[in-house]
Amino acid sequence: MTCARRSRPIASGSTGGGSGVARSPAGRALVFIGFMGAGKSTAAAAARGAGLEVVDTDARLERELGCSIAEFFDRHGEPEFRRREEALAGELLERADGGAIALGGGSVLSERVRAALERHVVVWLRVGAEDAWGRVDDSRPLARDRPGFESLLAEREPIYEELADAVLPAADLGTVERAMPALLGLRELAAGTRMAWAASASGEYPAYVGRGLLETSPLDGAARYGGLGAGGRAFCVTDATVGELYAKRLEPLAGRIEVSPGEGAKTLAEAERVLRELARLGATRSDHVLALGGGVVGDLAGFCAATYQRGIGVVQVPTTLVAQVDSAYGGKTGVDLPEAKNYVGAYHLPRAVLADPATLATLPAGELAAGFVEVLKTALIRGGALWERARTIEAPLDPTELDDLIFACVLTKLEVVAADERDSGARAALNLGHTVGHAIEAASGYARYRHGEAIGLGLLAALRLSGAGELREEVGSILGRHELPVALDPGIAVDEVLAPLERDKKRTAAGVGFVLCERPGEVVTARTLDAGRVRAAVEELRRPADGAR
Repeated sequence: MTCARRSRPIASGSTGGGSGVARSPAGRALVFIGFMGAGKSTAAAAARGAGLEVVDTDARLERELGCSIAEFFDRHGEPEFRRREEALAGELLERADGGAIALGGGSVLSERVRAALERHVVVWLRVGAEDAWGRVDDSRPLARDRPGFESLLAEREPIYEELADAVLPAADLGTVERAMPALLGLRELAAGTRMAWAASASGEYPAYVGRGLLETSPLDGAARYGGLGAGGRAFCVTDATVGELYAKRLEPLAGRIEVSPGEGAKTLAEAERVLRELARLGATRSDHVLALGGGVVGDLAGFCAATYQRGIGVVQVPTTLVAQVDSAYGGKTGVDLPEAKNYVGAYHLPRAVLADPATLATLPAGELAAGFVEVLKTALIRGGALWERARTIEAPLDPTELDDLIFACVLTKLEVVAADERDSGARAALNLGHTVGHAIEAASGYARYRHGEAIGLGLLAALRLSGAGELREEVGSILGRHELPVALDPGIAVDEVLAPLERDKKRTAAGVGFVLCERPGEVVTARTLDAGRVRAAVEELRRPADGAR
């Protein structure tokens, strides 16, 4: 995993300002990259079915060599093969005028090839080690021993991610065919826009991260984002603050429904008001809701979309860091009850997510810092380079420097959700810090802490429960550097925090299952713990280091 990003040339017509501009598709090829077994040839077949002229470099190279790649490797060695591969791939990319190209897995090792990719739409077909090994046979010259195979994948993954404009799960023909409208449309969006294709048990959708998306994208035309049927009219649900900021952009929409800012809007009463307003405005099942705002708006609007006329489409347009890295993806929607947070809700996947990091410039510094806690949580789950980037990022946060960090978090979130959409196993990892964090929010009446601030305290408790003392100390230091709380408000009693745990929606007959993290990248879910240990971890939050908030 890497958070580095290659530089992109400014699209024709740009003034060089901070927002993106629409880019012409002329001459831009779709280029499929990825490891052995990722399905690049399958993706090429899907592109051919979409009417594109396609070149598969491995197949072309074998014709030119007069033998298989494996035979050439054995006779002449890898360096000579890479030289021939670079010459072919470099020439094809430099001369390409549209169409599609499937590159060999190692082509991206060439500086010439990487430079030539900058003018095209690069599609990374992402595959895990287990799936990749199961898809290839030992006729591949670099797939003859599993440890070496897995090591090679780990080395190349950061390169693939850095180069990618779009990321798809390991390709089967149907997946690429369904994603093709979004891939082709990516050529016309704001320069630098990246897309991750979300695929889970109940559906698929494109998730875009791009600076300038809200300036260059017609919010009333969301059907173009992947061709997933989010057509009809768009009815925007937003809060008063965000609605005022983007009032002119919202004028073409069929209707605008404003809710109060803050967690207090996530109630059944407010949901009823939104639903009745949709009915009054004449929204039909062919229309969709556009959720413009932070996590509260996304949860509430998504819930209303899930229940209005038994379900209409929703397009999530997150404008806060929490929503852009976490809550807008995966289909969790809901409202609160006085007894507990998110107690009423539904799983309802969005038709698309449009995350524009330029919106973060409007956030107060404290709100941006609180959102960073979700980045930190995701980095703890993922480990590797994402953790290294998150732990060293300077404070205060610069909202213009977060685009690639956001995209890395999105990839992590979508990978977890793909494995467990309905929270029955692996997805529980995303609740790291949230069990105690939500309890702190409830104990404080949702008034004392921003969501991210409470989750930060929850992370400290979770790390203490994990026995990860050094990691807890480091996370506390990171939170402090970003001027986030590392101590529980003295006015909140420990018992007030423990009480909501008895109503935690993830509780089973065995008790509350905690998510633990002993070290970055190693998360364990559904651990039921002794009540005394939990109390001790919460009590420790009342004993911060000297000078901590």
